[in-house]
Amino acid sequence: MSELPVHEERTPGRHRAGGPVLPAAVRIARWPVLIVLGYLVPVLLGGSDRIYATVVLIAIFAVMSYGIDVVLSYLGEVSLGHTLFWAGGAYATAVAAVKYGWGPLASLVAAVAVVTVLAVVLGLATIRTREFVFSLVTYAAAVIGLTVVSNNEFLGGTDGLVGVPLLALPAVGGQYVARTNAEMWPIAFVVLVLVVAVIARFRRSRLGVTALMTQMNPDLATTLGVDVRRTRVLVFVLSAPIAGVAGWLYAYQRSYVSPDLLSAHFLLFMLAAVILPGRRLLLGPLVGAAILTTQQELFSFGGDADKIVLGAVLAAILLLSPNGLVGIRHAIVRRSADRG
Repeated sequence: MSELPVHEERTPGRHRAGGPVLPAAVRIARWPVLIVLGYLVPVLLGGSDRIYATVVLIAIFAVMSYGIDVVLSYLGEVSLGHTLFWAGGAYATAVAAVKYGWGPLASLVAAVAVVTVLAVVLGLATIRTREFVFSLVTYAAAVIGLTVVSNNEFLGGTDGLVGVPLLALPAVGGQYVARTNAEMWPIAFVVLVLVVAVIARFRRSRLGVTALMTQMNPDLATTLGVDVRRTRVLVFVLSAPIAGVAGWLYAYQRSYVSPDLLSAHFLLFMLAAVILPGRRLLLGPLVGAAILTTQQELFSFGGDADKIVLGAVLAAILLLSPNGLVGIRHAIVRRSADRG
């Protein structure tokens, strides 16, 4: 993208190829404003326990979806095995907390370590695969994971592990204990903000740029000296701890883990949350998770009906607008411009 000549001023109304250029002060201030408004959302909506439970789940599911977004948006691959990392983080947390009495920070380290090892193994196993073969192999890994946790007595079998203690983190003057969803919200919100910051940094990093290049034109990337296979593995491994952190928080939020974490429901949720708004949008998974979670928590049609709605939303977007809501918006703008 060409730069503006130095003698031109970037006025608020001026446009470049990528759209309107915002004043520097606005660009700097918008994120703190968004963060403050985001934190106050449950208060602005009434502050009931149901509202707090909903926003906590939105934060958790958004973080979960950011994990698969890295692979889907920057490698162009559909990972059907990311429930393995989401569930792996939750199970590692439950085992560390229930079986060994570890605290939340230690269990977080365990969760990240476990899912990173799983991602390295699966990433190396799929290093030569592409498209539907990649999807099938990752899905097979998730099926194996479901079979293992469902039949392993140490992991609670089909009943799962119960008794995950309250989330208690070190704080000034003692501990901060999340006994309610309202008290869980600050922790969930901080985790969400940190993950968004990590994703924003990744998008601007050399790894993010080379990953996008390998997706768009792998031959050109190879010609420019990019190790395509190494890039794919690194991006895949990066995505796993993000989903694992969501699993860590979810285990504390609901106080138990079970094999349903590896169910197709969570896989469809991840994919829909990324695809619904449109890929490669920094806040896309958050918007998608907010829409889907709000429907399920505040406007639910019932368990099975909600699953049908989730599947229908994903199918409709893929069939009617593969670029998601952003694609629909662009189409409307183009039609309006043509008519004008």
